[in-house]
Amino acid sequence: MNWITNYVRPKINSMLGRREMPENLWIKDPESGEMVFHKDLESNQWVIPSSGHHMKISAKERLKNFFDGGRYDTLESPKVAIDPLKFRAEKRYVDKLKEDRAKTGLEDTILSGLGTIEGLPIVATVQDFNFMGGSLGMAAGEAIIRAFEAALEKKRPLVLFAASGGARMQEGILSLMQLPRTTVALDRLKEAGLPYIVVLTNPTTGGVTASYAMLGDVHIAEPGALIGFAGPRVIEQTIREKLPEGFQRSEYLMEHGMVDMVVSRLELKETIARLLRILLKTPVSAAIEPEILPPAVVKPEARAGA
Repeated sequence: MNWITNYVRPKINSMLGRREMPENLWIKDPESGEMVFHKDLESNQWVIPSSGHHMKISAKERLKNFFDGGRYDTLESPKVAIDPLKFRAEKRYVDKLKEDRAKTGLEDTILSGLGTIEGLPIVATVQDFNFMGGSLGMAAGEAIIRAFEAALEKKRPLVLFAASGGARMQEGILSLMQLPRTTVALDRLKEAGLPYIVVLTNPTTGGVTASYAMLGDVHIAEPGALIGFAGPRVIEQTIREKLPEGFQRSEYLMEHGMVDMVVSRLELKETIARLLRILLKTPVSAAIEPEILPPAVVKPEARAGA
């Protein structure tokens, strides 16, 4: 025990009336090194005003900023078997799940909601990278399939925000099985003539990129997002060649036809609403007023970990 740090300093600070400053009061811009007040960053959807650098954003904040009035109905995630392989590395898989559930307030990496954007009813699905790197496992696969089914049932387009490091290794082949399963659900949505728009965020890699993340009617990427199957370092070591500058970044991929457009997070809502009107052949004048929905339902266990 460091008695100077843990005992003497707090006593001196209390005598002098000093207050400890929160460590996360200011956030450093990874590009310019500029310090940004976290409240300003939060109000700007975690986009740094000066440089435009897009920080990671939680699934709940993403849906709150995306839907009209921040109102949406949460789509309940289906229950699946927990730790079917009894996986253990540095810590048990079940312990890691408990830890990330407490940290994020989510059951798994997927959060889906039903609401409106500029009056258009949609289903939106978000992968939260804060939950085990947005990895795709059985729970995530079932939640994505449930979102496609809800879009089919209610005849709504689906917007998916992808953010993932790939398949979840703790579930082995059971994780890889989610790639074809989600693809089949996606095909049913397309057969019904309903639009499917994918927003690729930083990072979108691995098996997610090899399946539903690259099968949209329109692919939008946030600025500077890393998008690909294997990482650039792995590719360089495999082919023994130096990759081009910015390889696998949004802007490079758009120039080479892999992404349709690169859009700032601050302009995503209006851009997607415009695209959906085109795909649905809905004139602007026909857009309904934003639907008033009750606040998202928060489960007691999720509230405790929020």
